[in-house]
Amino acid sequence: MSLVGKKFPNVAVDAMSEMGDDLKINIFEEATVNQQKVLLFWYPKDFTFVCPTELHAFQEALGEFEKRNTKVIGASCDTNEVHFAWLNVSKDNGGIEGVTYPLLADTHRQLANMLGIVDQDFEYNDEGEEVFTGSNVTYRATYLIDETGKIFHESVNDMPLGRNVKEYLRLIDAYTHVQKHGEVCPANWEEGKDAMKADRNSTAEYLAKN
Repeated sequence: MSLVGKKFPNVAVDAMSEMGDDLKINIFEEATVNQQKVLLFWYPKDFTFVCPTELHAFQEALGEFEKRNTKVIGASCDTNEVHFAWLNVSKDNGGIEGVTYPLLADTHRQLANMLGIVDQDFEYNDEGEEVFTGSNVTYRATYLIDETGKIFHESVNDMPLGRNVKEYLRLIDAYTHVQKHGEVCPANWEEGKDAMKADRNSTAEYLAKN
């Protein structure tokens, strides 16, 4: 079930800083108290394969997110200790050394289960006993949260599929344009391109030009 248009859960989760500090982070409060947008991205597991490419890609774009008053936070179901160990492995050895944004450590899967993004299921064996199936880690879910704590974008990739970081920058630009100007953004809109008023005439004019 989609969470777009709803408030992000108001819960605090353990997290790890790049300096090895144990934190508690409440995503809803990060957005509402600090009056900023938040990009929260979940990845399946530390010390894996596609995951470090994504963490480094978000790090490389961190300055662009900061220009847009957007805080980037990563998340998985690993522990703080495993996060810190991975932060101390160099990039050329498959690690995430150099990542400076915080990482949630949702080890009890409280928040991940609230969001419905954990790969877990149950089936019954021949004796009628419930048997757990699935990896019990999260899919590659991404949430964009605005300054009121509302989710304005969510997406979920299957585990083998890495994300396109530039698309989230585009979405933040589009949403910010809507907030500032009250216009709507057409397909493939980018900063500097024409937007539209939400009426039939404006749509017709836009289509005639494009």
